[in-house]
Amino acid sequence: MPEIAAEHCGASAEEDERATLRTLNAFAIDLISIPNTEDLFWYIAQNVVGPMKFVDCVVYKANEEQSSLIQVAAMGDKNPFGRSILNPLKISFGEGITGQAAQRREAIIIDDLALNDSYIEDTQPARSEICVPIICGNRVAGVIDCEHPEPGAFGGGELELLTTIAAMTSAKLELLAEVERSNRRYHDLVSAHAQLSQEGTNRKALEAELYDARKLETVGRLTGSFAHEFNNLLTVISGNLELLEAAVPCGSVDSSLCDAQAAANRAADLIQSMLAYSQRKHISPQRTDLNVLVRNVAEQEALPDTHAVKFTLAHDIKDVNVDQKTFKTALLNLVWNARDAMPQGGTVQLKTECIVHSHSDQRALVTRLAPGEYVRVSVRDAGRGLSPDELQKIFDPFYTTKPVGAGTGLGLSLILGFMQQSGGTVGVCSTTGEGSTFQLYLPVYPAAGKDLLTING
Repeated sequence: MPEIAAEHCGASAEEDERATLRTLNAFAIDLISIPNTEDLFWYIAQNVVGPMKFVDCVVYKANEEQSSLIQVAAMGDKNPFGRSILNPLKISFGEGITGQAAQRREAIIIDDLALNDSYIEDTQPARSEICVPIICGNRVAGVIDCEHPEPGAFGGGELELLTTIAAMTSAKLELLAEVERSNRRYHDLVSAHAQLSQEGTNRKALEAELYDARKLETVGRLTGSFAHEFNNLLTVISGNLELLEAAVPCGSVDSSLCDAQAAANRAADLIQSMLAYSQRKHISPQRTDLNVLVRNVAEQEALPDTHAVKFTLAHDIKDVNVDQKTFKTALLNLVWNARDAMPQGGTVQLKTECIVHSHSDQRALVTRLAPGEYVRVSVRDAGRGLSPDELQKIFDPFYTTKPVGAGTGLGLSLILGFMQQSGGTVGVCSTTGEGSTFQLYLPVYPAAGKDLLTING
């Protein structure tokens, strides 16, 4: 019988050894797919140490400062809550047997805890304990701690098993850390690329604004330097034409004198338009109800029978501070443009509304608009629309989409200059084949912080 018992014990040991090898092999294979540190520590406690007939296992994780350990996974009667640890134990480096293993960075086996003063007694006191640190490079990543209710339960075999598990865990932790570093570098690169792209976009926008500002300044200097001299020349020309008209008898030269006088008057108007574009024209703003002004301007303008005007005027419109005469001219320009965009006839739509503009609003504005409350006047046609290339140029001085001789190309330019001078701006939306909408933005009355009066230049 003793011999049979010995043979049975040997067979049982071989089966335990094969079971342990199978568990380690499964651990080695599953390590590849374990996605994070939390899952890894729980896998060690419940799927590796547990099947090896350890009655208890707690895995501690070290903090970044390498000063303390905290329970992050467990197996056994002391953890009946699945993957949740209630009131996890926190142990300082050097405190108790587990803390000593972390501080010394070496495994510790205690055969009888009743004789050890360092034992931190748990709710279920044990008699023997084994602690194996998990070392990653020059840092302690954690500690695997197993206890047993009987003394002398751990020896060389258990130490070898837990050391192997700790080494495999360490390798996986290094891999997870490298993956995290790679992901962090990738996200940093993506963020840096996005930042560079945004900076490039902002730089292009600023360059465009700087270009427009310099262009405006150049035209302003030109008109400021030569306006008076050119007006003086035109005065002389117009005066002499009037003298000639009075002195020459009626005849065939009358039409030539009239043409010359018309050209001189047109040149004077051109100078005024250039002054308006460069924001050097004096304006006299006054409190105005734009609903009244818009309706009066549109009703006074005689459109062909093939065209109509449709009004959509807001009932809650607020007053604005604007030069009425110049605004009428600007609005008439837009109405004429809308009419010309529909040579076969159509409806010109006029709309007023109050809006609140903020920095985050994505509106199709020609120039930047300060946050605040504005009245917006829209003029819409159902014409051929404008191409993206034309939209980039329509506010340039002397650019026009009309036939040669049909316009100077300063209409939209002077509108933009006037609107900026009035504290607002112009917006435009257009799609080829679907028509265009031009929008005039004026700050509500009073326009706090804005000096709308411009000294004569």
